[in-house]
Amino acid sequence: MSDEKSTLCEENHFRDFYLKHVQSANNFAYYKCGDDEAALDLVQDAFTKIWENCSKIDFSKVKTYLFTSINNLFLNNIKHQKVVLRYAKDAPNLDTNNQSPEYLFEEEEFKLKLTKAIASLSEAQREVFLLNRIDGKKYREIAELLDISQKTVEKRMSGALQILKAQIENI
Repeated sequence: MSDEKSTLCEENHFRDFYLKHVQSANNFAYYKCGDDEAALDLVQDAFTKIWENCSKIDFSKVKTYLFTSINNLFLNNIKHQKVVLRYAKDAPNLDTNNQSPEYLFEEEEFKLKLTKAIASLSEAQREVFLLNRIDGKKYREIAELLDISQKTVEKRMSGALQILKAQIENI
């Protein structure tokens, strides 16, 4: 396994890993944030983190590391956005796009509630949900990828759907 570890640090092996997983990573990131450019930034930051730490990452777990990194980067961005929004509340509002203040407020409120609904899932539920719904992976594939039973995948998915349904009905 130490041979596999070292291969990630070789440029051609890293490039192969990148090309194989960049699309599913981008889909995952896009689902998290709903913005193409922000998703691309998250993915690039995660791959950069993997490259910088290539000698420390177990090659057999690098895909999980990639998706966990994207998720953590997304959550850090959400925390930053909360600070920005808190500051914006204290600053005078400038309406530069001529939309009604009510519309802008409802749009921001919806985005926050949707982000909160996704964030309210446990990491395990969110991971299973996104791998299935965004990457189109079957429960069996997810179970193999995460090294858990298919029943565990089904239970996590069921829980995720119940939580999202309850929260989306309130939106």
